[in-house]
Amino acid sequence: MTVQRICCMGAGYVGGPTMAVIADRCPDVQVTVVDLNEQRIAAWNDADLSRLPVYEPGLDAVVARARGRNLHFSTDVDGAIAAADMVFISVNTPTKVKGLGAGQASDLRWVEACARQVAKASSGHTIVVEKSTLPVRTAEAIRTILEAAQDPVENGEEPRTFAVLSNPEFLAEGTAIPDLENPDRVLIGGEDDASIDALAGIYGQWVAKDKILRTNLWSSELSKLTANAFLAQRISSINSVAALCESTGADVQEVARAIGTDSRIGPKFLQSGPGFGGSCFQKDILNLVYLCRHFGLPEVADYWESVVALNTWQQHRIARLIVQRLFGTVTGKRLAILGFAFKADTNDTREAPAIRIASDLLEEGAQLAIHDPKVEPSQISRDLKLDSIAPDSETGPTAQALSGQGSWWSAGSVEQAVAGADAVLILTEWAHYKALNWRDLAQRMRRPAWVFDARSVVNPEEIRAAGLTLWRVGNGAS
Repeated sequence: MTVQRICCMGAGYVGGPTMAVIADRCPDVQVTVVDLNEQRIAAWNDADLSRLPVYEPGLDAVVARARGRNLHFSTDVDGAIAAADMVFISVNTPTKVKGLGAGQASDLRWVEACARQVAKASSGHTIVVEKSTLPVRTAEAIRTILEAAQDPVENGEEPRTFAVLSNPEFLAEGTAIPDLENPDRVLIGGEDDASIDALAGIYGQWVAKDKILRTNLWSSELSKLTANAFLAQRISSINSVAALCESTGADVQEVARAIGTDSRIGPKFLQSGPGFGGSCFQKDILNLVYLCRHFGLPEVADYWESVVALNTWQQHRIARLIVQRLFGTVTGKRLAILGFAFKADTNDTREAPAIRIASDLLEEGAQLAIHDPKVEPSQISRDLKLDSIAPDSETGPTAQALSGQGSWWSAGSVEQAVAGADAVLILTEWAHYKALNWRDLAQRMRRPAWVFDARSVVNPEEIRAAGLTLWRVGNGAS
């Protein structure tokens, strides 16, 4: 079958960029991205491309080429489904917060809602593609819902029929566009060869055939969870070594370079830092933990759960270390936090290390000036569960500081953030943080002043030449 119309349910960090690239590379295919959030759809349709709801380098150019030609954003969900030959489900699957499996299992209510809406609104034959990261065997539930809606053949009319495929995303936020345009692989799992061929034909317009991998449904679903678990495991592993380096005088960057040259290990994901964040790693590992316990594999579950536990420990460790280095207290002290997104080149703060580190410091009574070039202050308020205050222009103890209550405000520039600060904390590796004038910034700070570099982005010599004391993650000499 030839796919002429695609509908994607979900206009978030995965659905929006993925569909934009598909539309850009497949000009003969009409692509409609739908979402119930009217504000989000309005932002995708905004003439000002800087106002897109998802920040990704290069995304604005892709949207500019395809939007209005064959890329559309709409709140008419039923209409888009009815017209589509292929429907992608790309909605959020957060960890459950209550009920069976709370804290580990994925909340699939929106996936099920999508399946039921497809069952109600579709016409003819529809290929339904799982794009969200889902627990293994989720396709079985989707298929059951869809099969219940299939029509018997009557009067020669075309019946409603369905096929279910798994096509997990492997893009990384911050590099989503190059990841989509030149993927390592495209994974398609399914049981209907014609449907697999149809989806492979879409990707085949710009992806080499040998990079399009075909598996059964369950292997595809599990491969995504496993890939994220393995990547997160490497981050927790190198962060555990970083702590040991700090205690022994070793340098984790030198250790990472030494082991990364081993072809059996490789250099990727060996950058020590404040831990992993984002929408996938923690959620997917906890999902894997839940599945292992469900299938009677407690030892396997404990193994993967330790990856998350060490990640959480790393963030608490950094917050404790800051308190200890600042003479045992941060109550009333002004700290500049540079970076709040979970990584550079994205405005996504889901599970960002900065949330836990900042929350710990607020609990200690710190006054935080937070700067991030892409994260809105309203999002920081939601993440910290604390409203911002007006920035205090005074240096040293103030009424707010002396109250013992932690507070924060948004800084419009790095210079504003560091003014009067006792310390600077670098928690996101934004490129321009690597080129700061530390001699100038040091003059704006209260002495003695510290730089806590959790991302290893600064030049140690420049920091020390500016008269600042440096702590760098995994450096036992600092």
